[in-house]
Amino acid sequence: MTIPFPTDRLAKLLLPGPTGQLEVITSSPETTRNPPAIAVICHPHPLFGGTMHNKVIYTLARCFNSMELATVRFNFRGVGLSQGEYANGIGETDDLLAILTWLKTSCPESAIWLAGFSFGAYVAARAAKIWPAKQLISVAPPIENFPFKELPPFSCPWILIQGDEDEVVSAAAVFSWADSLAHPPKVIKIHGASHFFHGKLIELRDCLTTTLKKAS
Repeated sequence: MTIPFPTDRLAKLLLPGPTGQLEVITSSPETTRNPPAIAVICHPHPLFGGTMHNKVIYTLARCFNSMELATVRFNFRGVGLSQGEYANGIGETDDLLAILTWLKTSCPESAIWLAGFSFGAYVAARAAKIWPAKQLISVAPPIENFPFKELPPFSCPWILIQGDEDEVVSAAAVFSWADSLAHPPKVIKIHGASHFFHGKLIELRDCLTTTLKKAS
């Protein structure tokens, strides 16, 4: 039996995943019951405190809701109520694909956007290579810690957001890599932003909203 996508403004679910249940939060815009797209947002590294309650993840969800999209946040295996153990981004991609398979059944008419922050950017990008997403958004992608560089090009539009004072991910390396690509992403540089965008979350939200509206 397919679990329907919740109609509540905010809902908590436990969905079946590859290694047990996955803890999920869905949110829907106040004005739209049948949103044209659903953004699935992937959180930062599970072994360093990353969860779906991360402030950057929450900011992305609020941004997408303001644009009349529904969102799905979820905890990777081994985080919160999600069962299983950390699996180097490979198993976490399988977790994401389980969520996407659920959405394909419960919301077959909705387009899918993929977004991720830090480690989550890598997982979302891996899924974008095999799932027909309509948009990919990478925030502070850890290109020197995971084989992110092997993934492009992507078949969907791609936005990359990077703070230029990131103390975890080398901003210079990210900008250089993006510039070197044959099909580079649209890059949003947040001046003065650290890895977690302390004091810059509103700017992140506003810059992303403006960029997406210009592209639509």
